[in-house]
Amino acid sequence: MREFNEHQNNGFKGVGISRIITMIRFDIITIFPEMFRPIINESILKRAQEKKKIQIHVHDLRDYSDDKKHRKVDDRPFGGGPGMLMTPQPLFDAIKAIKGRRKAHVIYTSPAGRTFSQSHAKHLTGFKNLIIICGHYEGIDERVRQHLVDEEISVGDYVLTGGELPAMIIVDALARLVPGVLGKEESLVQESFEGHLLEGPQYTRPANFRGIKVPDVLLSGNHKAIETWRKEEALGLTQRLRPDLLEKKRSQKC
Repeated sequence: MREFNEHQNNGFKGVGISRIITMIRFDIITIFPEMFRPIINESILKRAQEKKKIQIHVHDLRDYSDDKKHRKVDDRPFGGGPGMLMTPQPLFDAIKAIKGRRKAHVIYTSPAGRTFSQSHAKHLTGFKNLIIICGHYEGIDERVRQHLVDEEISVGDYVLTGGELPAMIIVDALARLVPGVLGKEESLVQESFEGHLLEGPQYTRPANFRGIKVPDVLLSGNHKAIETWRKEEALGLTQRLRPDLLEKKRSQKC
């Protein structure tokens, strides 16, 4: 795998909204292209494409197989072992065709990859073109990893049936960071995981629901007091549910 060292030692903490480009193109390579249709054609992802803030192109890896009859993209591993591996030829040809003359950052969804995070998502918005390889079977031929893949990403320490769901997560997380995709840009700053804090409690009408009242400070009109309350609540919630985030914040300051 090609070296990927930028921001690796500091968790991408230097990457901010100002680095984000105004449009990202995603090219997703998969053997199950139909899995993406219901996701990319609904809600925020659909509107982001209509606004031309993102482009999502889903490619069937089998279309690039030299085996035109069976469209085979896998084979048994040399040296024996369980399962099948994705062969190099379709992936090499697919990435060559998709890239063309464009520069693109190639991602492979893999349990061996760096765990995906909000700061990592911000880092990736610095790339205009992203190609995501959805892994399957027992993985991919090592020559693909060594010569084509720029980085590997894991969405968590658990096993999935394929790389399609992780690819969807990556696309969704990045798309909402592109300016103009969400209604209010300031909402990005207030969301969970920004500044290593969970988002605090939120309330809406009615102010008194079956005897359960909204905190008085939110009805006071005192914006400074409200901001202080929200920060304290976010800190308390993070301390109770995700103390690891606070430890990460402290370690980065050190």
